[in-house]
Amino acid sequence: MTSLAIIGAGMGGLSLALAMHRAGHACELYERAAELTEVGAGIQMGPHVMRRLYAWGLKDALQERIARPLTLQARDVLSGQVLASLPLGRTFEQRYGAPYATVHRADLQTVLREAVEQGGTTKLQLHATCMRWDEQMDGVSLELQSGPSASKVQIQAAALVGADGLWSRVRSSGWSLPEPAATGHLAYRAMVPQVLLPERLRSQVVTVWMGPHLHLVTYPVRQGEWLNVVLLLQPQGPQRHMAPGWDLTREPQEVAADLQSAMRRGCTFVRDLVGMIDHWRVWPLYGRGIVAGPDQMARGRVALLGDAAHPMLPYLAQGAGMAIEDADSLAQWWTRTELTVPQRLHRFAEARWSRNARVQLQSRRNADIFHATGLMRWGRDLGLKIMGQRLLDQPWLFSA
Repeated sequence: MTSLAIIGAGMGGLSLALAMHRAGHACELYERAAELTEVGAGIQMGPHVMRRLYAWGLKDALQERIARPLTLQARDVLSGQVLASLPLGRTFEQRYGAPYATVHRADLQTVLREAVEQGGTTKLQLHATCMRWDEQMDGVSLELQSGPSASKVQIQAAALVGADGLWSRVRSSGWSLPEPAATGHLAYRAMVPQVLLPERLRSQVVTVWMGPHLHLVTYPVRQGEWLNVVLLLQPQGPQRHMAPGWDLTREPQEVAADLQSAMRRGCTFVRDLVGMIDHWRVWPLYGRGIVAGPDQMARGRVALLGDAAHPMLPYLAQGAGMAIEDADSLAQWWTRTELTVPQRLHRFAEARWSRNARVQLQSRRNADIFHATGLMRWGRDLGLKIMGQRLLDQPWLFSA
């Protein structure tokens, strides 16, 4: 019998497999995709994430791929004015024990996968879809569809972890929770080599450009050679229905119309930057309610991790971070062999649910803050000018 079966080889599943290996435990990892390919674009990783990655032995591998932004700043998308700035760099690293880094999602996925494969204690099987599972007295029985022929395979495991994302099959099979719903927000994502940009548009800092019903985020990745750009829109009025997905196809004229409308009052810098980018990926944002207790993350011998348990809107840039924290915590509790398997998973859920809920809540609040209009926008800008560093620095998040 497999000790632990993990469904989903995304950021959370790979992190859990690596954390389990580092803790001295084998596991099996199942992924429905036929191959692991890049999904998404850039990721911001605060020191709370980097400390865990370093502890898993990934420091050297990451050094070749990450960027270390010099500053985090908030700016007005209409005027271009800098509202607040937080120095990162060495001072920030000394304060929190690890750097603030940015990385391409594909690069981090590659580092994690290579470490899992080199560890030799994880069986990774691609093209394997979890169809159903049943909890039994001494374990969990899984039915998988495997390979191009979709042959059915039965797996027995001591426990099951669903790390299969927002539309988790593990969750939908065992939890009576609402399905994800559209938020009405859209994210346009792009990456561009900085060498192709005019000097004035290049950047080695994280910048949040805030404006009415939208904000733009830019930061360097791949040792600063590429610029990651994300434009998040809260369209007003009637909206076209868009199915969920990270990389939806839109007609170029539709994308151009959306961006032109959004940026018509933007400052010269953001209008020029957006105008330099030809290819955008569209991501309609879906979400669920805030996790309300440990039973929404673990029941009996089955647990949920990352977006399967607590999907994060991208307004605090913590989706990958919370999945990595979940993985680290679950692996630590798994080593507590004096506890039964259900007790270990329950203790994991107790340790994680309230922090995840706080991050989810702050992400939602940030959407309102970043996209504010009228008096709320005026108050936000005044607060940032007066207490900028205190508002941008978040010890409650970075110290954990």
